[in-house]
Amino acid sequence: MNLPPKNRPPLEGKRFNVLVIGGGINGVAIARECARGGRSVLLVEQNDFCSGTTSRSTRIIHGGLRYLEHGEIGLVRESLRERERLLRERPHLVRRKQFLIALGERSRRSALEVRVGLWLYRRLGGTARSRGNHVSPGVSFERLLDSGHRWSIFDYEDAQCEFPERLLAEWLLEGTAAGAVVRNHAQVLAVDVRNGRARGALIRDLLSGKEERIEASWVINASGPWVDRLCQRSSIRRSSPLIGGVRGSHIVLPVFAGAPEKPVLMEASDSRPFFLIPWNEQILVGTTEVPDRDDPTNTMPSSAEVDYLLTSMRNLFPTLAITTADIRYAFAGVRPLPFVGEKTPSAITRRHFLHEHSDDGAQNMISIVGGKLTTAAELARQCARKIGIGVAESHVGVAISRDGRATLDEFAAEIASAAGVSEDCADAIAEWYGSKSLEVARLARTSPEMKAKLCPHTAHIVAEAMYALQGEYACTLGDVLLRRVPVTLGPCWTEECSRSAAARIGTALGWTEAQVSAELEQFESERKRFLIRPADALE
Repeated sequence: MNLPPKNRPPLEGKRFNVLVIGGGINGVAIARECARGGRSVLLVEQNDFCSGTTSRSTRIIHGGLRYLEHGEIGLVRESLRERERLLRERPHLVRRKQFLIALGERSRRSALEVRVGLWLYRRLGGTARSRGNHVSPGVSFERLLDSGHRWSIFDYEDAQCEFPERLLAEWLLEGTAAGAVVRNHAQVLAVDVRNGRARGALIRDLLSGKEERIEASWVINASGPWVDRLCQRSSIRRSSPLIGGVRGSHIVLPVFAGAPEKPVLMEASDSRPFFLIPWNEQILVGTTEVPDRDDPTNTMPSSAEVDYLLTSMRNLFPTLAITTADIRYAFAGVRPLPFVGEKTPSAITRRHFLHEHSDDGAQNMISIVGGKLTTAAELARQCARKIGIGVAESHVGVAISRDGRATLDEFAAEIASAAGVSEDCADAIAEWYGSKSLEVARLARTSPEMKAKLCPHTAHIVAEAMYALQGEYACTLGDVLLRRVPVTLGPCWTEECSRSAAARIGTALGWTEAQVSAELEQFESERKRFLIRPADALE
């Protein structure tokens, strides 16, 4: 096929200063930071970058308002500081949002407690924008909530990253620009531990089937919910696990009449907080918290979790007839939280930890426990410092334009002119690619096939898929359509859209019908394992 060659440059016998295992947001951030620090870095991911927990999150960049209930003020302060950094450095991907809190009359949280919490949240964040006032949610939203009960509605400020897939792709390219070598679809079979020290790893390239051994001065196990499994495969013995996996499931609904226009933090049927978020022209609802120690590769939302989220929605909106059949899709990921035995999942800290394995007989190996989208860059800085790499406090971020002054509309107009595409297409490219948009635009100009929309319902085009394959380390159709150009997550997507995208990408690449068919079959299999149709799979 004309995808990236399956015989990638060999790694056998190569030596690196740092081997990072795991291509989620934490692993990519660590590899980027170490490479920027002048070290030789190899980043290895067994599936595709961003294919695990990172792509299965609630997609918000937040300080963790609920963490205040557990007294984790330091974590909230750190998260708020990182939120502001991301807002400043990635304005095209991370957007400031006004959130609402909706409390029913039976809430165990009083209005006074909420006001005090929001005041402290604002103070920790160093901003006066969020006042924690009692507000009106809007007539249509209020009518949905009206079931004969009283509601208290408050507002506060946080941020949203609709597509962490794109944030991770940018960080990945910044890491490789600094010299990092990256391999997706490459599994670490075992860390090489000799004489009480981690010295490298045995890696299987899953595209070619070739096994290669590399050497490394430091090994960073950032494999998320797979951390303990990698330790076991590497004969690193521990008396207790590092990770106590907690599954979080979401459901995605069509936008319904009267749906809120702002993200809303509410209480579920058991008083747990959960979000209802306008996202990607849909409504994202979640998340659950269920202990999960099974293989993270096979994680999926259970019927009980889907029922839990639907029941919570019905309790809030009794006049809204929502059933399993209305769910566009559901997805689940496993949070790599610290193992704490039988402790309630909601009470487990969301703080990250760097576990050194010296006492486990594997000096110079560190496993990452916990972590989240908001604080991944800070985790990476801490990890780099721990292994002796000097880290600058901040790096210049990616702006939406080359000079940092043009508005998004002005930049989109420049892209439309450079690529010869419509305004909606230019807007879509500008929002996802920031300063790299003109590279996509130049690809679009090379042929009419490159300007073709991936499916009739989207503004995104074949040139973006080509950019992913040529410059963003995508190797399969799934890598492209689920993560680099994640149009598959949109409200329109059906099997017909998949066929359209595969055919149009295939035309641009010169695939045969057999090649298109093979890639399409593999992609549809992956899509249906990730984005579950509860009406089909869970009833």
